[in-house]
Amino acid sequence: MQTREFGKSGLVAPAIGLGCMGMSTSYGERDDASSTATIQHAIDIGAGLLDTSDAYANGVNEELVGKAIAGRRDKVILCTKFGNIRLPDGGRRIVGTPEYVAEACDKSLKRLGVDHIDLYYQHRVDPDTPIEETVGAMARLVEVGKVRYLGLSEAGPETIRRAHATHPIAALQSEYSLWSRHIEDDVLPVIRELGIGLAAYSPLGRGFLSGTIRKPTDLIDKDRRHDHPRFFPENMARNLHLLPVLEEVAAARGCTMAQAALAWVLSKGEDIVPIPGTKSIARYDENMAALNISLDDADIAKLESVFQPGVTAGTRYPERQMTNVGL
Repeated sequence: MQTREFGKSGLVAPAIGLGCMGMSTSYGERDDASSTATIQHAIDIGAGLLDTSDAYANGVNEELVGKAIAGRRDKVILCTKFGNIRLPDGGRRIVGTPEYVAEACDKSLKRLGVDHIDLYYQHRVDPDTPIEETVGAMARLVEVGKVRYLGLSEAGPETIRRAHATHPIAALQSEYSLWSRHIEDDVLPVIRELGIGLAAYSPLGRGFLSGTIRKPTDLIDKDRRHDHPRFFPENMARNLHLLPVLEEVAAARGCTMAQAALAWVLSKGEDIVPIPGTKSIARYDENMAALNISLDDADIAKLESVFQPGVTAGTRYPERQMTNVGL
């Protein structure tokens, strides 16, 4: 299995991980049996980098992951997150107080059925708690052996610098794909300067870059992507015009559009580990096969001439969630 190091942290992981959120919430119907089989398949082939959060279905996803890895903990790099509390009205409450950090970690350990977490992320930055206090509390978890490495998610450059000065940050988790290149100008240079790796979530544009979602009715009614502006009918129609170049590159390389999109992410640096999500072994194997796809400079230039930063119609999240990113 190909591996990559998260920056200069010393944390070495499979070159492609498995995002577990969609197994329990947001995308399509739940299928715990298929999800469990997919997690265990990833472990079996030596690619057990698993990403979850206490926010995913209010802890249900952590419980699913915990059951799936039972008896196989030593073969897994287990990543989870805290501090992004989903409210009944669909809003978020962001909490990063030291007391909450300790409480959230203990609850995650219990749900996961493990005695330590390999990579523990602050899911969203709490604007009301200094990052030094949050990361200081996270560092204490490292000191007592409950956590091995620390991470941030969707944090801005200044926050990253302050956090890293408090305790080394191994990884930043941020959305990064052909249609989400917003971190290239300010965030990527900072994490590379500091030796921090990137866990790229939604590297397939929440499925759009696979070419399988071409109209809103391709998603079931309760799919959360209906609330994402990029999947609004008028924006989706505009974004479809981006896909032909990806289809062209994929055809030339004899691969699927999803594989070409993942190959582009992989080409952007050895310190980047994409974590596409799926609950299907077949889709998982398709994603992992992207490791065998090599894009040349002409391919990359062709893709980037169309998928330019800012070209995608619609924001990444609904408006109220956009206030919680990049802090």
